[in-house]
Amino acid sequence: QVQLVESGGGSVQAGRSLRLSCAASGVTYSRYTMAWFRQAPGKEREWVASIDNDSRTTYVDVVKGRFTITKDNAKNTLYLQMNSLKPGDTAMYYCAAGRYVADRLRLSEYEYWGHGTQVTVSS
Repeated sequence: QVQLVESGGGSVQAGRSLRLSCAASGVTYSRYTMAWFRQAPGKEREWVASIDNDSRTTYVDVVKGRFTITKDNAKNTLYLQMNSLKPGDTAMYYCAAGRYVADRLRLSEYEYWGHGTQVTVSS
């Protein structure tokens, strides 16, 4: 049984940092493309960043230079370091795992999802 559990969310002021974690059981990170998505109230879930099984990383333009996605294969844990947070980053953040991901932006490419962790950034 696969389980992804996010943690690390919270409420911070603009300019501050948070680090999200996603711990997995039942899936080996080294074999999967891992990603972070986010969903703001009233908006669709959107891709934020991903890391391939060869550790290649990609980011949506609005977070480039501020967010860093990493993973620890030994701990089966995914991270998202978020610096210089902005109110526009406020959302529920989800981690996702996909075994064969052709289009990393597409939600349907990922088989497994966590339940999310809330990030709120105030101005």
